[in-house]
Amino acid sequence: MADYYEILGVTRGASDDEIKKAYRKLAHKHHPDKQGGDEAKFKEINEAYQVLSDKSKREQYDRFGKNFNQGQAGGGQGFGGFDFSGFGGGNGNGFNFEFGGGDFEDIFSTIFGGGGRGGSGRKRGQDIQVDVDITFEEMVSGSEKELRLYKSVVCDRCHGNGGDPGSEMKTCATCHGSGRVRRVTRGFFENFEQVVECPTCHGAGKTYEKRCSKCGGDGKVKEEVKMKIRIPAGIADGQTISFQGEGEVGEHGSMPGDLYVMVHVKKHKEFTRSGLDILSSVEIPFSMAALGGETVISTISGQLILKIPSGTQSGEVFKVKGKGVPELRGSGRGNQMVKVIVKTPKKLSRAQKRILEELKESGE
Repeated sequence: MADYYEILGVTRGASDDEIKKAYRKLAHKHHPDKQGGDEAKFKEINEAYQVLSDKSKREQYDRFGKNFNQGQAGGGQGFGGFDFSGFGGGNGNGFNFEFGGGDFEDIFSTIFGGGGRGGSGRKRGQDIQVDVDITFEEMVSGSEKELRLYKSVVCDRCHGNGGDPGSEMKTCATCHGSGRVRRVTRGFFENFEQVVECPTCHGAGKTYEKRCSKCGGDGKVKEEVKMKIRIPAGIADGQTISFQGEGEVGEHGSMPGDLYVMVHVKKHKEFTRSGLDILSSVEIPFSMAALGGETVISTISGQLILKIPSGTQSGEVFKVKGKGVPELRGSGRGNQMVKVIVKTPKKLSRAQKRILEELKESGE
């Protein structure tokens, strides 16, 4: 497997934001629910992100590589940096743990992150990222969009518990009702037994005699879901909105992932955006530039009259207050900046030429 940094396409000195941005882009591209998605690549991307997005895991990975979680740090350090040097057993052949009573398995589980009695190691649901196109006008005013998402949802037949309706529960054959199983983890000098949640009953200690006929016992199914979202006014092109808990449902009732909506603003034929300001231009005749007058301009909220003072030069910019983009998280609003372009006539009448000649002779 490639280096985690190579998987995400970032350098080893990449910032948290750069790592997150790279992950979202790749996860969106390879999501198995998308046409052309790659489930194996998607899992690889998620594994890399889970390590590099966690400060302590990333530090361990940078020091020890992909075996960082197997305790290859030396000097009594192992298992994510936990120091075992103070736990007796100085002969170098093993460790003597004396906890002075209590449930040995629960304490051991706490140390190694396996989840104690009644704990849960169930995976949170996957995040979903989608793209939404909006018009320039919708960017300024805000809009409501309907999404169609094909995602994992709670099974409506078993309500997520995985058992067929009416099916009785029995003691789990894997863990014999304890809800936990032992897993061997290789240490420095000998193997350690780690107590983790039972993968069959997911910590419940019991299973249904008959699995749900709709979801096969997973507690979730794939369905098309319609949902309406609000795009706030003032959002920028390429900005992402997050909706907590609207992603894929997790395993057997665990928390769902989040939904990330990346917004794309379509180009406008008259307007462009610069921060909170809207930029536009208007052509005026030479006579209006010289003598002054009024011209009609378009704004995002309709047409209005712009007064042109005499002596206006081509390229001058006039500010129309309050006709720009609203602040995304505030009450302010930008302006419309109108650039005036003086239109020079290509053909002149004899009278017009005579007037211009007179102006030329007078030095104007």
